[in-house]
Amino acid sequence: MNPWQQGQAGNPQQQQYYHNIGFSNAAPQSFGNPLPMPGFPTMGYPAPQPGGGPGYPQVPQGYPQQSSGYPGQQTNQGYPNSAQGYPSQGYPQAAQTGYPQAQQGYPPAQSAYPGQGGHAQPGYPQASQGYPQSNQGQYQRHQQYQSPAHSHQAYSVSSVPQYEKTKPTVVPVSNFDPREDAAVLRKAMKGFGTDEKAIIQCLTRRTNEQRLRIAFEFKTLYGKDLIADLKSETSGKFEDLLVALMTPLPQFYSKELHDAIAGIGTDEDVLIEVMCTMSNHEINVIKQAYTAMYGTLLEDDLRGDTSGNFKRLMTSLSMGNRSEDFHVDVDKAREDARSLLQAGELRLGTDESVFNAVLCSRSFPQLKAIFQEYQFLTGHDIDDAIKAEFSGDLEKALRAIVKIVRNKPLFFAERLHKSMKGLGTNDRQLIRVMVTRSEIDLGDISDMFQSKYGETLQSWIEGDCSGHYKKCLLGLLGLY
Repeated sequence: MNPWQQGQAGNPQQQQYYHNIGFSNAAPQSFGNPLPMPGFPTMGYPAPQPGGGPGYPQVPQGYPQQSSGYPGQQTNQGYPNSAQGYPSQGYPQAAQTGYPQAQQGYPPAQSAYPGQGGHAQPGYPQASQGYPQSNQGQYQRHQQYQSPAHSHQAYSVSSVPQYEKTKPTVVPVSNFDPREDAAVLRKAMKGFGTDEKAIIQCLTRRTNEQRLRIAFEFKTLYGKDLIADLKSETSGKFEDLLVALMTPLPQFYSKELHDAIAGIGTDEDVLIEVMCTMSNHEINVIKQAYTAMYGTLLEDDLRGDTSGNFKRLMTSLSMGNRSEDFHVDVDKAREDARSLLQAGELRLGTDESVFNAVLCSRSFPQLKAIFQEYQFLTGHDIDDAIKAEFSGDLEKALRAIVKIVRNKPLFFAERLHKSMKGLGTNDRQLIRVMVTRSEIDLGDISDMFQSKYGETLQSWIEGDCSGHYKKCLLGLLGLY
């Protein structure tokens, strides 16, 4: 019996609640289907109900009602604790459930997962990072490349992925009390003046899932919408950042994609950043949220606002059908590397469809092996080949996939640097990366930023931003 089923056993009303929010019969996912990132429900995203407040769902979408049969005696707030199987961010609490376990398709926790006592801790690999990485890469090479004459001895690959502990800067707070936090926020905004420091310290030290529970308790206790109150008490970029923090991630990504393709012109950089970095599960959840919010299919809107080979790439990625098998097939990698070479450098013109097929359908570990085979065959990096063979948005998207496969924190570090480089600041890009990566690998991104640019991310934020907006961004870094 999996942890969710354990929590549902013997309580029909609780079982119905889990079914309503999409967690019923949700088994922990194996290597071939990574866990969702924080804030993404496991079994799909429920559609917003009519009259729902801005930025977060109403009670029927995953928040308990008094009539829902929540065993209120278990905690002061009426939420079941983790021992009863309450899914926090799509994950059971490891310490109470013993998750993950080998019989569920995972390696023994003490040997494969970081954290004390063998339990999965904050920083445990998340699906939005693609695939777990290690300092040696996502597969093990037992033999090094020898020479072109010995390509058949290139390397052998272990099918067991190696895990590296990532560094989130926002983790679930222990002894979380959403009603107490709601009272803190109410006090900070009540009467004359606003206590911005209290708001920042409360919201930047809570996860997205915890913030949504605070919003539910805020409306329960005071009959007011938390986002509406935050908007009335703040302004400018500080307001935009707080609203982003309070928005469920599927809705947040949906709005970013919609705004990137709505109106005149298209922000292809946003499409590349989101569509190239998401796992299958996350893309499918975003598609559900997008349709619920805008009444159209994400695929249709992407196709309607892009063109040519870039449109085909976005269409392929929107299918959410990339292989998620961690096993690396060396022979297949060599075959795909030759196909890419023949479709590009060895012919007049470029067969874009081959690049599209390989880079949109192969797993990230497999792609890493393909790129290494390509360099072995040609003597130069596949990134150089893409620069030579492609141009425009398609070139940027293909190169982004290559970079994400190799070093996702570096990709986002460059996005942050670009948002603050030169005159002016791309605040929307800065907010998007800081908010969405804070629970996953913002610590790694910050380290990579300093390694590449010789200055800390903190110093760049302090030099480029000001006021409460700056303090809130630093709060997401754990520095305020």
